[in-house]
Amino acid sequence: MIIGVPREIKSDEYRVAMIPVGVEELTRAGHKVLVQTGAGQGSGISDEAYSSSGADILSDADAIWNHAEMIIKVKEPLPDEWPRLRAGQIVFTYFHFAADERLTQVVMSSGISAIAYETIKDARGNLPLLTPMSEVAGRMSIQEGAKFLERPFQGRGILLGGVPGVAPANVVVLGGGIVGANAAKVAAGLGAHVAILDVNLDRLRYLDDVMPRNVTTLFSDRHSILDCISRADLVIGAVLIPGARAPMLVRREDLARMPHRAVIIDVAIDQGGCIETSRPTTHASPTYIIDDIVHYCVTNMPGAVGRTSTYALTNVTLPYAIQLANKGLDRACRENVALAQGVNIKGGKVMNRAVAETFGLELASLV
Repeated sequence: MIIGVPREIKSDEYRVAMIPVGVEELTRAGHKVLVQTGAGQGSGISDEAYSSSGADILSDADAIWNHAEMIIKVKEPLPDEWPRLRAGQIVFTYFHFAADERLTQVVMSSGISAIAYETIKDARGNLPLLTPMSEVAGRMSIQEGAKFLERPFQGRGILLGGVPGVAPANVVVLGGGIVGANAAKVAAGLGAHVAILDVNLDRLRYLDDVMPRNVTTLFSDRHSILDCISRADLVIGAVLIPGARAPMLVRREDLARMPHRAVIIDVAIDQGGCIETSRPTTHASPTYIIDDIVHYCVTNMPGAVGRTSTYALTNVTLPYAIQLANKGLDRACRENVALAQGVNIKGGKVMNRAVAETFGLELASLV
């Protein structure tokens, strides 16, 4: 199989979908890997490192898309890449279809097989290809939140951990999954008062056992959310329904309850966001202010720490890429149920229930 690794074109996206060891493994198995010039630069990986591992380095993105039977990316195809989608081609990347109806329609029309990292689910119900980026985003959310609480960045002028004689910040984490747990751990480590909310009581019991004493676990309902955000200096939106649009937990009118110049970091923005006033932003222009509340809604947070994120991501994506290359899509999905759940769209038909329900589309079966 011919595998293509194009350079990411999303603003301030420094990750790359394959590292040299992945090229070596695939070429050793008899496959051909095409890597675009400079694809690994943002992660500190040179073209020479790829070529010495067996990759063909091409400067033209069109050539990679035209020749590759499988494209491996990090972010969803952007409008400039849509004309390059080719019927019968496999595209293996993050798609987040439920947050983008236009992308869904374009991919359906293209005839490609779209395998989404974020919906591959293992036998334990975990999302192995989403987990490492959720870990990065959760930890980064506190790093970014602490920065934007500073007055030069239009925040409240609060130090997250406080100092002796001055209270630390109040941090509210909406969602107790991977993102939320990592956010709470980092915030607590810096000394903040942390409240983490979730609807899963078993998860809350687990978090209560493992988190430090400055983390409080609360059942998430409308009243508890409103009560918590009324005292919050920093709110982290960390909810996830795999493949589906994120639930709206904070309405616009709720912002009036929050302290002036509090900060919201909506990590769920990839799936549409869980704050009504959230809209996608970029690393180049990460924040905006609505009703005196600072919003940070960057859709590719882990892209800012490209080297860490690239290695964390490729650790988990490579085994699936090898299976797809060695066996082809149909056989690989028959033999690996987790991989089969990653197939969101194939040949113009929607295979993921959450995506179909989000847009009222017919759900097809992979077999």
